[in-house]
Amino acid sequence: MSLGTLFGDQQIRTVPPKALIKHFNLDVKIVGSDDAAYQKAFPLKKIPAFVGPKGFKLHEVIAISIYLINLADPKSKLLGKNAKEYSEILKWLSLSNMELLPNIANVFKPLTGASPYNKKNVDEASAYVEKVISLYEARLAEYTYLVGERLTFADVFSAALLVRGFEHLFGADWRKAHPNTSRWFKTVISQKILHDIIGDFTFIEKAKEFVPPKKEKKAAAPKEAAPKKEKKPAAPKEEDDIPAEAPKPKHPLAALGNPKAALDEWKRVYSNEETREVAIPWFWKNQYDPEEWSLWKVDYKYNDELTLTFMSNNLVGGFFNRLSASTKYLFGCLVVYGENNNNGITGFFLVRGQEYAPAFDVAPDWESYAYTKLDPKDEESKKFIENMLAWDQPVDVNGEKREIADGKVFK
Repeated sequence: MSLGTLFGDQQIRTVPPKALIKHFNLDVKIVGSDDAAYQKAFPLKKIPAFVGPKGFKLHEVIAISIYLINLADPKSKLLGKNAKEYSEILKWLSLSNMELLPNIANVFKPLTGASPYNKKNVDEASAYVEKVISLYEARLAEYTYLVGERLTFADVFSAALLVRGFEHLFGADWRKAHPNTSRWFKTVISQKILHDIIGDFTFIEKAKEFVPPKKEKKAAAPKEAAPKKEKKPAAPKEEDDIPAEAPKPKHPLAALGNPKAALDEWKRVYSNEETREVAIPWFWKNQYDPEEWSLWKVDYKYNDELTLTFMSNNLVGGFFNRLSASTKYLFGCLVVYGENNNNGITGFFLVRGQEYAPAFDVAPDWESYAYTKLDPKDEESKKFIENMLAWDQPVDVNGEKREIADGKVFK
């Protein structure tokens, strides 16, 4: 039985519920706002809107999003661990929706010609956006995410609503002046829940500027057209002269065929279940088969060159982006341990086959990392793998315990 219908168009407020529907694989139909049922059920014509079974109706994007999360998993960590975190999540949702997005729109719409330009109004809206962003910048100077140290719906929702700002207003200079918000935005939009909807994001160099419309010139008297010269017919091309398109090369690991256990189900379990209690036991029981997969410890070779922890994490994000051609053959976690100006990168990967090179050499910087094969029968190796999945214990580096500061998951 269908869980309902989401009415939405290309407005940025539609992104969060769409992302949830895809992330949780909910049986919810998505249709446009020109649908007759929407026109009849929602006289305010607000997007998004939702209709569930037995005529249940919802408008307002926060209400719809929270309802969808509860449909999928009432205990989802996207809504926090307790009442305090839940209230903080609601705070950031409301702030982003009511204070940030409308004022960003009041700046970029006149600049792009979507609404009339008034310099005073644009300047005032821009100043207010800066005031609101200062709250994010201060919070993210001390924390990886908006609520706690793990991703919540506050991050997903707020980053989605900030897309228009980064598309039109937040150029290189702005990002340099707001490093915490910029780091956080890059981290959140690279997570699968948003990346599946937004895709790869291109950052602008300069903010959009207002360009006054050109005045129309008076039409000049038409000139008498000169007689056209007849073109000589081109010599017919032989078919043999046209080079055939080269076939797209297959990934070298495609030759191994499909494994018994594909990665998609494991990725779903890891994303949606408790890590220690459910996901890790599932990994050993259902995913890892030593005949089809191998386990590798991955360490960055040049830790002495690393500076700020968020920059180290961005380095990991870039490496992961360049590994995208091997998504079907890899799963892994890399963490940044330590503190600013004294940190390192380590982690583990599950790799299709018994060799690491065919999976990693799709990335130009793959040789910046060292690869050590792990044996899960060794208790220390198994503990290391499980900690790289859970991120809840310090990392042992040459006998010294180092706290995990940040990290990313390749999935």
